[in-house]
Amino acid sequence: MAVDGTIPVADLEPVRLIAPDGSPVPDERYQPGLTAAELIRMYELMALTRELDTEFVNLQRQGQLALFPSCRGQEAAQAGCAAALRADDWLFPQYRELGVFLARGIDPGAVGAAWRGTWHGGLGFTERACAPMSIPIGTQALHAVGAAMAAVRLGEDSVAVAFIGDGATSAGDVHEALNFAAVFAVPCIFYVQNNQWAISVPVGEQLRAPSIAHKAIGYGMPGVRVDGNDVLACFAVTSEAVKRARAGEGPTLIEAVTYRLGPHTTSDDPSRYRDDDEVRQWTALDPLPRFERYLRRRGLWSDDVQQRVTEQSAQLRAGLRTAVFDAPDLPATDVFDYVFADQTPELSRQRTEFTAELTRQE
Repeated sequence: MAVDGTIPVADLEPVRLIAPDGSPVPDERYQPGLTAAELIRMYELMALTRELDTEFVNLQRQGQLALFPSCRGQEAAQAGCAAALRADDWLFPQYRELGVFLARGIDPGAVGAAWRGTWHGGLGFTERACAPMSIPIGTQALHAVGAAMAAVRLGEDSVAVAFIGDGATSAGDVHEALNFAAVFAVPCIFYVQNNQWAISVPVGEQLRAPSIAHKAIGYGMPGVRVDGNDVLACFAVTSEAVKRARAGEGPTLIEAVTYRLGPHTTSDDPSRYRDDDEVRQWTALDPLPRFERYLRRRGLWSDDVQQRVTEQSAQLRAGLRTAVFDAPDLPATDVFDYVFADQTPELSRQRTEFTAELTRQE
């Protein structure tokens, strides 16, 4: 909030600390304050995320995964946000947060198990203070608010982060979560990756406000637009929101303006609803080469950095492939056996009917 207690309206111009050509953009308010080692690690995380993303797509094309939603183009938005959080800050992801999972140390094989359809109950996620992926649009925002309220009740200073897309801001669950978080001033950050498309619906057809961040004023919380292809800006803006939340000053709505370079999922054909010129324009703003140019200007780039990325990506991709390729499927009856501690008569009847149908098909 401002000094007089009012809530400032979001600036339509996104916060930017790195220009597309890699040159630094001075900003008196946002100062990342990262060391050379931290900057290089941030680049490595972005590059490894893209490498793993490619491997996930390959595995789906080879019939090893049921589906996969690429995060190509959104690596800066994810790496910058994740780097501003503590290990005990709870994450409530949607389904496109591969970079966040990697930053938190979640095994890519556990992510692969989810997209293969293998039951694993969020194993590997919750141990890292990360909720399982949320496929329903926007429901995780409510869970994040609940976790933030619980942290306050327990006397903790952890922060909850709800990762949502621009399309989720059209969902009722997100409206309720934003309103509840503001009313009770909970330590929750709503991190919206505006990648311009909710499947085939452009962001311009999803709202009439000047931007998603401008909606924050209606809930009574600060809203900030940030260049989602600028990893330093994403880090700095999230860091400020985290500081506010830990100080008991309530939630923040962050709109990271970025772009989904690939399809919505591997089942989607984006050429049916967006033109090549738009993709080319956003490809020129790709966050990876932008950050590499910045590191070169700072004298921090070396062949060793690229060599580490090459070696680490080979290990991660091989590990993912080993974990996923031809992994055994669990019994189909598990969908009935792990719903309730004591199976209900109706569920038991359905299980029997389903088992009989499987037997007839053998």
